[in-house]
Amino acid sequence: MNMVEAINDALRQEMRRDGRVVVLGEDVGKVGGVFRVTQGLWDEFGDERVIDTPLSESGIIGTAIGMALYGLVPVPEIQFADFIYPAYDQIVSELAKLRWRSGGEYTAKMVVRAPVGGGIRGGLYHSQSPEASFIHVAGLKVVCPSNPYDAKGLLLAAIRDPDPVLFFEPKRIYRAARGEVPEGDYTVPVGKAAVVRAGKDVTVLAWGAMLYEALAAADQAVKQGADCEVIDLRTLWPVDIETIVESVEKTGRVLVVHEAPRTCGLGAELITLVSERAFVHLQAPPARVCGLDTPFPYALEMEYLPLAHRILPAIIETATF
Repeated sequence: MNMVEAINDALRQEMRRDGRVVVLGEDVGKVGGVFRVTQGLWDEFGDERVIDTPLSESGIIGTAIGMALYGLVPVPEIQFADFIYPAYDQIVSELAKLRWRSGGEYTAKMVVRAPVGGGIRGGLYHSQSPEASFIHVAGLKVVCPSNPYDAKGLLLAAIRDPDPVLFFEPKRIYRAARGEVPEGDYTVPVGKAAVVRAGKDVTVLAWGAMLYEALAAADQAVKQGADCEVIDLRTLWPVDIETIVESVEKTGRVLVVHEAPRTCGLGAELITLVSERAFVHLQAPPARVCGLDTPFPYALEMEYLPLAHRILPAIIETATF
């Protein structure tokens, strides 16, 4: 399967298993969503469980929160992560806080799906990576898979999680990433990273579409004598700091790759967490290869993204410091 097919399979399977699960969003019904991720669900489950909404992100999330409070399990889709900001107040002030403001009496069990990132020449309104804005919000879990197997398993786990989850889907690899996906039921635990390439010289942290750029750079770096251990975070928050620290204690070096802007990005927090826990093991300054501190460009997209040709020099510099 590719990622689109894997996510569709997860939604279909969970809707069959649990009659409380509903999907809602702009064009998710008859059309199947702008990326066709929900294609065919309306035909099987009808318009009471696959709901086409008005173009109002605040309304979509507010309605979904109400559904969750009444016992449904909504999976709202935001058509592009760039469009999530009109719903920011609903997510931050209501969704993330319901468990706490009610002393545990009410929870908002729901998953907000959103395509994220660049790589499709979508320009500044269709290419952003806003994960840091939501990781900063207490009460939210944030997930970003890099492959079809994880996409299905993580989405099933997220839908069954008792807390609200933001599920970011890297659209650059919606159809480019392919892999074996079991037909049956399985989950990938929320909060657990994966070591996807073993190495001894530099720990490289990445997620989503940038994982493949990190792996490509690691394959080139080994030819220059730098053996990288590459970790796919999978869950951005709560982050699996134990797996990261174990790797850094072995390599003594860490490099973070993300396509969101550098300043106050998740990379800064990851480096802080590593420094707090493994400072005495570090043999070189922690490093970041990120998007630029500018709005996402249209014509210069490949220069903005932290692709392999930008990651490789950072690996070599970190490995030889």
